[in-house]
Amino acid sequence: MKDLLRKIPKVDDLLKHAAWKALAPYPAPLAKDHLREVLDGLRAAVTAGSVKEIPPAEAIIGEAERRTARLMSPHLKKVVNGTGVIIHTNLGRSPLAPSAVAQLTAVASGYSNLEYDLAEGRRGDRYSHCLAVLVRLTGAESALIVNNNAAAVLLALNTFALGREVIISRGELIEIGGAFRIPEVMERSGTILREVGTTNRTFVEDYEQAVNDNTALIMKAHTSNYRIRGFVHEATSAELAGLAAGRRIPFYFDAGSGLLSNPGAFTGMGEPLAPEEARLADVVSFSGDKLLGGPQAGILLGKGRLIEAMKKNPLTRALRPDKFTLAAMEATLLLHLDSEKAGREIPVLRMLHEDAAAVKRRAVRMARRVKKAAPGVAVEVVKLSSEVGGGSLPDVTIPSWGISLLPARTSVERLERAMRELDVPVIGRIEKGRFLIDARTVQEEDEAYLPLAVSQALRDGR
Repeated sequence: MKDLLRKIPKVDDLLKHAAWKALAPYPAPLAKDHLREVLDGLRAAVTAGSVKEIPPAEAIIGEAERRTARLMSPHLKKVVNGTGVIIHTNLGRSPLAPSAVAQLTAVASGYSNLEYDLAEGRRGDRYSHCLAVLVRLTGAESALIVNNNAAAVLLALNTFALGREVIISRGELIEIGGAFRIPEVMERSGTILREVGTTNRTFVEDYEQAVNDNTALIMKAHTSNYRIRGFVHEATSAELAGLAAGRRIPFYFDAGSGLLSNPGAFTGMGEPLAPEEARLADVVSFSGDKLLGGPQAGILLGKGRLIEAMKKNPLTRALRPDKFTLAAMEATLLLHLDSEKAGREIPVLRMLHEDAAAVKRRAVRMARRVKKAAPGVAVEVVKLSSEVGGGSLPDVTIPSWGISLLPARTSVERLERAMRELDVPVIGRIEKGRFLIDARTVQEEDEAYLPLAVSQALRDGR
C-alpha cells in the first residue's frame, strides 16, 4: 500500500505535465481543486484496497478536466422530448410559443416597465400587464397572477377562510405531483377542512347541510389528473354557485389545467373551460403552464372585490410572479385572442391538434434521416399513442406515430442511456425491447438533430 501511495504524482508535477498545459481554458483555481479531489480520491481508494495500480498522469488530469467541465456546464438544459407526453412535468411542461420567447428575451435583456406606469410617469402595478387581456378572454371582472396554481390555492384559502371552515367534497381532496394535497394545503393556509359526501358521490344537499356560522368558503376542485367512473355523482358548479349566493358565501373553483377554449377533438372529456367557470364561481384558479401553454404561473379570476382582497394579502408579496413570467404570460395570452393563431403557434395546442397523418409524415422523414446517418441501428416507423400529461385530460390518448430503434451492436438500454447523456439529451421510452421516439412531441426544429444524436449515442453506448 505504501509503495502505491508513493507512486501517486504530486500536484506540482502534474501542473507541469503537457496534458495539463493543453487543458481547456477553465479557471485555474477550479481546475486545480478538481485535480486535488481526484488525487484525494485515489489515495482513499488505495488505502481501502480497491485500487491496485496508479493510473497514468494523463488519466488523472483527464478526470480532473471532466469534473471541471461538468461543473462549468449548465445543469438545466434543453432536451428533445420523444416520450409522446405533451405536457411532461419532468421535462418542463409546456414549451413556449416563439412570440413568448421573444418577449421574455426582450424584457430580460434590459430594463422594463415592470412596476412603472408609462402613461402617468410614476410607480405602477406589475399585475396590470396581463389584466386587460385576461378580462377580455374570460369575461371575469378582474384577475391576478401568482407564481403557480398551488400558490393560487393557498392564497385564496388564506384570504377568505383563515381560521374558518372550507366545505369541499371528499372525492375532490386531490393530490398532484410533488405531494401537493388539498387537505395539507388547507392546513397550511390556516383554514379548517370540512369534507362532505363520499369518494364517489356528493350532492349539493351535502354542502347545504354542512353550512354553518363558521363556514367561510365553498370549494370545488377539478380532478384533473384522474377520473372516477361508475356509480358516481358530483355537485355542479351551477348548483354550488346558487347555494353559495343564497348563503352569501364565496364559491371558489380550482379548475386545474386552465383551458380557455373548446379543445375540439376532446370535447366531452370533462375538462372545464375557465371562461364558463368564471361566470359561475366568485373565484377561479388554474395553471398557466398546462393547457394554456404559457410559463409556470397560477391565474386567479373573479369578482373585483375578491381579487383586490387577495392582492392586499401579505402572502401575495411572497407569491408574486417575476418579470420573466409576466412577459411570457402576456405574449401567450395575446395569442389566445386569435384561436386559430393560438392553435398554430402555441406548441402544446399545436401538438394536441396535429393530425395523425401529419405526424406520420414527420416520422417517415425522421426515419429516413436516421437510417442514412446511423446504419448501425434498425429503424422502423411505428404507430404509437401520445398522452396529454401534466395532470390534464387523463382519459385522453392521441393516435400518433414515431420511430423504433433497435441497435445491432449494443443493448437498447445502453442506447437509451447514451441518448440521455448527449449534450442535448433525447428522451424516449423503451417498449417491447425497442427504443421509441414519438414524433408528436419532437419539435420540428429538432428533427434535423435526431440523426446526429442517434449516431453519437451509438458510438457512446458501445
